[in-house]
Amino acid sequence: MTKNYKILAKFIKDMSSETPDAETFIFVKDNISKYQLNIDINSKALKNKMIEINTIFKFEDKEKNQKKSYFEINFATVVKIDDEVKEKKELEKIILCDAQVEIYPDLEKSFLDLVHNSGYPGVKFEKKIDFVNLYNQRFN
Repeated sequence: MTKNYKILAKFIKDMSSETPDAETFIFVKDNISKYQLNIDINSKALKNKMIEINTIFKFEDKEKNQKKSYFEINFATVVKIDDEVKEKKELEKIILCDAQVEIYPDLEKSFLDLVHNSGYPGVKFEKKIDFVNLYNQRFN
């Protein structure tokens, strides 16, 4: 299968790391293994068959603790869609799957750098995100 899009740009649109105080930092350092990664992907059409895709990672504690840190990155990707792409389903696959697979190494590195530079060097993601599997699950 030939690639039916081209990535023109990828950049960090926004990033945030919030740890309100030292007590919270110490608490989070001991409990960060409970944090969960959430992914949100949205897109908007630009001119000339281009689309801006925003992939948002949020790493947070879902429990009702008073002491929490919060990490978020919005990684933007601008893609140019080939003229042959006519089907909505084909476009969805590019946005939710194909482009994600391509940008994931940069996104993961940027996000882990944010978390590590925020004082949590031991954090790593045990599994790579399988965007193909996530995409296929949507239709089953």
